[in-house]
Amino acid sequence: MELLQRLQRWYTIHCDGDWEHKYGVSISTLDNPGWDVKINLEDTCLRNAQLEYKLIERSPTNWIGCTVKDGSFNGIGGPENLSEILTYFLDEFLPEHIEAV
Repeated sequence: MELLQRLQRWYTIHCDGDWEHKYGVSISTLDNPGWDVKINLEDTCLRNAQLEYKLIERSPTNWIGCTVKDGSFNGIGGPENLSEILTYFLDEFLPEHIEAV
């Protein structure tokens, strides 16, 4: 399944008439330049997940950093690293923390 389809599916699964009014997913840009991804984990099976800040730095424009803070998965990265941030959430963070539930 394509990356955006998988993220859409995760979002849709959590839309229950209440969750989507308070929480959600946001993707915006940084001014350095880069990407900022926030995926709210409140009222999901990941609400207790923890992730200390993890930085993978390859160059000034090729990097990602991910953490869980204030009930949200937060991923930031260089201008060409959006798909890597989403892949990290879906393929590494999500399976690792769902199994812990």
